[in-house]
Parts: sequence; structure tokens; C-alpha cells
Amino acid sequence: MDAFICTTCGTQFAPSNKPPAQCAICEEERQFVLPTGQAWTTLGRLRKIHMATFRDDGGLIGIGMSPNFGIAQRALLVRAAAGNVLWDCISLIDPTMVDIIIGLGGLKAIAISHPHYYTTCVEWSRAFGDIPVYLHKADSEWIMRSDPCIQLWDGESKEIASGMTLIRTGGHYEGGAVMHWAQGAGGKGAILSGDLLQVVADRKFLGFMRSYPNFIPLGEKAIRAIAATVAPYQYDAIYGAFWDRVIPQHAGMAMDKSVERHIEWLQRDAL
Repeated sequence: MDAFICTTCGTQFAPSNKPPAQCAICEEERQFVLPTGQAWTTLGRLRKIHMATFRDDGGLIGIGMSPNFGIAQRALLVRAAAGNVLWDCISLIDPTMVDIIIGLGGLKAIAISHPHYYTTCVEWSRAFGDIPVYLHKADSEWIMRSDPCIQLWDGESKEIASGMTLIRTGGHYEGGAVMHWAQGAGGKGAILSGDLLQVVADRKFLGFMRSYPNFIPLGEKAIRAIAATVAPYQYDAIYGAFWDRVIPQHAGMAMDKSVERHIEWLQRDAL
């Protein structure tokens, strides 16, 4: 049986004799189904038509796919003496990628910000010896392929390695999380945000949305809660979900300005 992968969001479902009738993640208001309808692929097919891309992205090693697939996010390899952590995930995983990452020190764990990036996390875990995949319990309904490797965490924060702490911000998803990396940005601290804190195209501000493709903004209460959640952590850089979406310095200031700008526009009278 194949474990089918949704071509729109990149999520892999449990093995089955035929593709699922629909992708629950794409049917929900934060995602979408293409006008051409629901479509599926498999990891075997992806390996024939896509290749992995590795490159520096703001001082971390980014791991992506070419050509783009699904939501087109890239993962980030956080290298540490105690063991490397993969932040977020992409749908492609093959033996060559595994060899390269082993050459860079291997993987100790995987942590994922929210369901849009769960992708083939079970395949990734198995490729590195059934390492843990940390997902927040509040988003467990969106796990489309269960496996013992999935470690559901609860509460507001969880340290998964020395200096690497998952922080539940909510907002985009109830269990949406960012990762604070204390040793990042030359010891000044960094936040790996996925698109919970979306680094926008100008790389000066952040966006806060319930749905990015469907243009549903978060309200003031949710945004202030996010800001209060990350405020106790020191950081100078923020790494977003996509290539080159990095605020390399003064990211705390960018966070404050972005919160106030978003709320100001929410509160403006109609022109």
C-alpha cells in the first residue's frame, strides 16, 4: 500500500489501497483545494521529479525541494553539540538527503510548527532511526499519519534540547509553536517561527494571519497574546518559513512594530 501525499499541502496520509477521498487539511478554511480538484502523489513519485536543495539561509542550513512542491516551505537544520534538530519538514526525503545530513552530524529530533508542515515527518523519523517528532497536542486532530515516533507535548513550552525551547503561540493554529534557540544569532538568540510569525517579503515586518492564502487576519486579542508569549525570550533574529525570509538582527524591534502596525490597521475607520 502507498502512503499518499496531498499535492496541495504536502501532507502524507496513512498507507491505503487508494487515495483518501479528500485532504482534511486542505478542505479547512486555512488552506484550499485547487480548482482542478484534489490530487495525490507518493514519495516514490516525488523522488523521480523533485530534488533536494541545501543552502545557507541566514546562517542555518535550509533544506528545500526543486521544483517547489506543496506550500513550498523549507526546513531548517539547527546544528548543536548535543545533537542536531530539524525544524519544520518538507515532503521529500531520500537516501542522498539522509547521507548529507548524517555527514552534518545527523538528527536527534524533529520539531514542527503546525499541521501545514507535518508533511512526511514519519518517513523522516524512520530514516534517522525513529527519532522523536514533537507536535503540540492541541493540533492532534490534524495528524493524518499516526506513528509511535510522534511525541505530543502539552502546555505552553517544552525544552527539547539544550537551549532549544518550543513555545506555543497559537494564532494560526491552536497548537501552533515557534522554537527559541538561545545560541542562535551569535548567542543573542533566535526564533524559528514557521509562519506563526510570518516574515513578510520586505524582511522588516511580520504578518499574523489565521489563513494566509484565504486572507483571514488574526484579531487584536490573538496578536497581543502571541506577543506576550514570546516577550520573555531574548532573540535578535527570526527565521520564517520560506527561503530568504529571515530578519537577521533587531527582530525584537520588528516584532513590536509589526504588532502595532497590524492592530492599527485593524482599528482604522473605513476610508
